[in-house]
Amino acid sequence: MSHMTLDDRVYIQEGLDNNLNPNLISKKIGKSHSTVIREIEKHRVFKGKRYEGAKAPCLHKDSCVIYGLCDKKYCKSPCRNCHGCVNICPEYYPKQCSKLEASPHVCNGCQKQDSCTFERYYYIASYAHNVYMDTLISSREGINQSPETLQDLDELVSPLLKKGQSIAHVLANHSADINCSHSTIYRYVNAGVITARNGDLPRKVRYKPRKTEDTYKLTKEEKLAVLTRSYERFKKYMEENPDTDVVEMDTVVGPVGTKKVLLTLLFRSCNLMLAILLKEKTQSEVIIALNNLCEQLGIELFKQLFPVLLTDRGTEFLYPEALECDFYGEIKTKVFYCDPQCSWQKGALEKNHEFIRYVIPKGFSFEDLTQDDITLLVNHINSYSREKFHGKTPYILSKVLLDNKLHEVMKLVEIKPDDVFLKPALLNRRK
Repeated sequence: MSHMTLDDRVYIQEGLDNNLNPNLISKKIGKSHSTVIREIEKHRVFKGKRYEGAKAPCLHKDSCVIYGLCDKKYCKSPCRNCHGCVNICPEYYPKQCSKLEASPHVCNGCQKQDSCTFERYYYIASYAHNVYMDTLISSREGINQSPETLQDLDELVSPLLKKGQSIAHVLANHSADINCSHSTIYRYVNAGVITARNGDLPRKVRYKPRKTEDTYKLTKEEKLAVLTRSYERFKKYMEENPDTDVVEMDTVVGPVGTKKVLLTLLFRSCNLMLAILLKEKTQSEVIIALNNLCEQLGIELFKQLFPVLLTDRGTEFLYPEALECDFYGEIKTKVFYCDPQCSWQKGALEKNHEFIRYVIPKGFSFEDLTQDDITLLVNHINSYSREKFHGKTPYILSKVLLDNKLHEVMKLVEIKPDDVFLKPALLNRRK
């Protein structure tokens, strides 16, 4: 049976306030009668008496025969008839409220609350839920592993994390050997329980703030080209052609003063990423790279693989007519542009750039790298398990969804799960 929710507890409180039978409440929220009773009794709140000094009636009031407790000499009436007897009688014993003695043992819905002198207990949904959540969290704290199983976990997980693999990737490929969850391993790393440390986990990429001044201004021709290929036009085109695959395109640059950049292409259908090392960040270099790829694949296959290119408004992409045509002027693709400062419109590729920065951090140049280095990096990235694909890798999905000639041309191969390495040492090891 599922845990009780805040809505369930609110319904219990409302039912008690309206004097509904717990049996009826349990049917309304789909819980057993005993579950509802235990919930009320476990989480009821003690509210004390209505006002300070209030005393409940004496338990012996009906049978009491005591006289003369007060200093009234001529009083012939039994002391039980005087309300003040509870303050001076040595035999006084407070009576318990009949409503609290019966199930569900709370004062919700009582009609005598304004004149009540008994101790009071209430069921309050918000309080009950907060206590439940505190108990739930505290019960899951600590290390629920024996020293032996923890050592086995450490020996399996830590070496893989130190290769730059994520916890999700490790779990996707070793779920049968790991007896704890994704968040539990994170907690063990953070607490220093296993050998791997937070510094071994893929770091958060820090993006430079976008420039607000001295940005490149488009010419009239470029503005017209962009407007006719805007993101709104892209969405309309995709509505009319919903089965069309989209390839996101961008560049990754090195430090100021260096020339070489990466042209990156990502297939939305499977997250497979291609990266081509360019001599410099120019329109001509991008055009040549795409046309060379078109020549190697053949224009018909290129049209099939790259029907739509979605990119940003970087100067290297602002010659769409040339990007859309091959060396001989034949149309090979359609180009569309994201809105200004809306990188999330091609978010899959932006996210994938983080993997590149695991191996080539910002501030490091591409000048000493070759296309073989970049291909090696891309192969490790494409062999990295993704949670959104239920542990499958982009490479595995691409072998099913894309023509495999692309893998041959771009030298794409699969890296074994435990050999995936996303640290700067990846390229150093190659040398």
